[in-house]
Amino acid sequence: MKVGITQSCYIPWRGYFDFIDSVDLFIVYDDVQYPLGKSWRNRNLVKTAKGLKWLTVPVGDRLGLAIDQVLIGHGRLDKPWQETHRGLLKASLRPAPFFQDAMQIWNEGITHNDTTISQLNIRLIRVICNYLNIQTQIFLARDFNVPPGDKAERPLEFLKCANATAYLSGPTARDYLKESLFRENGIRLEYKTYDYSPYPQLWGDFISNVTVLDLIANTGPAARDFLKSATPNQVAVE
Repeated sequence: MKVGITQSCYIPWRGYFDFIDSVDLFIVYDDVQYPLGKSWRNRNLVKTAKGLKWLTVPVGDRLGLAIDQVLIGHGRLDKPWQETHRGLLKASLRPAPFFQDAMQIWNEGITHNDTTISQLNIRLIRVICNYLNIQTQIFLARDFNVPPGDKAERPLEFLKCANATAYLSGPTARDYLKESLFRENGIRLEYKTYDYSPYPQLWGDFISNVTVLDLIANTGPAARDFLKSATPNQVAVE
């Protein structure tokens, strides 16, 4: 049983879905404090004829709150954020052959009146996984009732709850994970690699780190063919 754990993001890039597709069980790690400053939790990038543009979901007070407690805000009173995002997505993707697929996914995700950014993100992630035929089980961190703890050690508690034999981590966690703990507990540790081929894309030179809706709009059902990293994950603990 390979398990992956990471925070939710708003309509993430394709690497996020490759990560989910690379494990048997995926845990949305949204019971931890919302990051300070600008964050992928509530925004992502689209590529337009005028360059990269941010799609940002307004959020309310974040200080001291967990990600899954942060409420979606109202944004500009003269223009709802959904209307702004719809306009930017159209500017970015309308000429693409599978534009309607991408817009249907986005519309399905935003029409449920979710109150928190985590609810919105998870709903969109599930809808996108369904389109990409990703069969991974998805759970929330709070499903496991793991108490707060050290960021290097707490993931191990989730792995024990899930009876994991392997853990897939993002590469930046190498700076703080205690690999000795994985050896002691007999759990294989891998770090995800993100090495992708370009796909047909609008508006000039290829840019990889944009929302996965760009991949879907440009390649449709073939999106899964562009989803997997060409480089194997880096094994730190056998």
